Amino acid sequence: MLRNVFHVGSRISILKIILFAAALLAYPCGVLAQRGAGGGHTGGGVAGGGGLSSTGKATGVDLKDDLKDYHETLAVQANSQQIAEYAAMMKSTEAAAAELNNFIEQLGKEISASELTARSSSLDQSIEKARTENKKFLDGFSEPQKSGLKENIKRLTKADSDLAQVAKALEPEVETAKAANPQIANPQIANLAQSLDRALASFRTEQASLGEEMSIGAANNGSTFNLPTVTNSVNLANQPIAVATSGVISKGAAEGGQNIFKLELTADLSDLQRNITDVLGAELDKAERCGEHIEIHSAILTGSDPASVVTVQLHFERWACLGREANEMVEGNGTIEVKLTPLVGADGALRLTAETGRVDAQGFIGETLRSGSLGDTLRDKITQSVLSAIRPSGDFNVTLPPAARSNATLQRARFQGTGSGKLLVILDGEIRVSNEQLISLTGQLKAGELKTSESKEKGSPAPQTVQGGVPR
Repeated sequence: MLRNVFHVGSRISILKIILFAAALLAYPCGVLAQRGAGGGHTGGGVAGGGGLSSTGKATGVDLKDDLKDYHETLAVQANSQQIAEYAAMMKSTEAAAAELNNFIEQLGKEISASELTARSSSLDQSIEKARTENKKFLDGFSEPQKSGLKENIKRLTKADSDLAQVAKALEPEVETAKAANPQIANPQIANLAQSLDRALASFRTEQASLGEEMSIGAANNGSTFNLPTVTNSVNLANQPIAVATSGVISKGAAEGGQNIFKLELTADLSDLQRNITDVLGAELDKAERCGEHIEIHSAILTGSDPASVVTVQLHFERWACLGREANEMVEGNGTIEVKLTPLVGADGALRLTAETGRVDAQGFIGETLRSGSLGDTLRDKITQSVLSAIRPSGDFNVTLPPAARSNATLQRARFQGTGSGKLLVILDGEIRVSNEQLISLTGQLKAGELKTSESKEKGSPAPQTVQGGVPR
């Protein structure tokens, strides 16, 4: 009787599961909507009482989800003590590798029993020290680090176990070889030494991988980080000019307790090149009744590494008033080239020096373009317009992550032309951070790369748009 009841109960339970599963299949949206605030609503407005809205962000998604990867990255970052312990660990592992190389080299030569024993003992001690430093490093992990680095720890622990196993197998072979023939090492020792070399290489690889995840490897292996592209929208004479700035940060050598990163920012001046005629026309065109008439016909901005050249074609007239009548005194066309060379001032600010180049004009117009007020005005307006376009690219508050901004300095600047005629401005600098700041910086750099990568995968625009130096 009890068995029948049991079977009946089982059939009822199975029937309930089947019915529940069928309900899920029939109403998936309704079930998923329970995650949204307000019961069955997800997304935008509820007009018409209709299910999922086609606009708006799902209310069931925590706004903090966008920063999830960033916080997870920071959670596993090494602190300053761990960075020092990691360096000590890697140093002992490198010492063990050097000792093993010496041991293998000696196996190819005639070696006495005492030499074999001494080298084997030294090798065993160096490997044991490397394993001890490794264990010490792992034992110092916080709970978030143990959780976030679980797979890395698992692989490193396995590599450590394999290393210990091969090292242990080498000891009796050395004793056997010493007893059998004190002058010639047993070939089995050479085979085990090669196995030990492979095991130690795997051990080192897993240590490096763990350090990379904790942003220590990035600090010690010369890693390179790509900065997210930032697009500055600069208003020049009521003409919006877009300048996209990308960047690369690479780790250099440490110096005086400071971690040094090389910085290279690249600004694309294509939009300024396309609109340079309109920009300069808005700045310079004028028609004074009793004075100068200036009309910009065309302007071209090109590269002349490490400088750039702006070539302007214009029409010029000078009018004078005699009584009530305005009379034209001078009239003609002219062409002027202005060479712009970027430099970084002592205060770290970006500047441009301007130099008048070729002038193609006759008479008075040629003279005033070469050394008169017209040439000075053109040179000043051209310099001001180009500098205004490129200056935001050197604004670290816009282009760099927070941990780098106050620690970065601009050192060099240059223009660079491309084969397609595009003009770039390259800004070289340096970032110096302490070990404590290094943790934050590398975390922000990795999070920025991850966010850019995800944006590209989703097909959404990755660049950040900046208006007047303020992200929007």
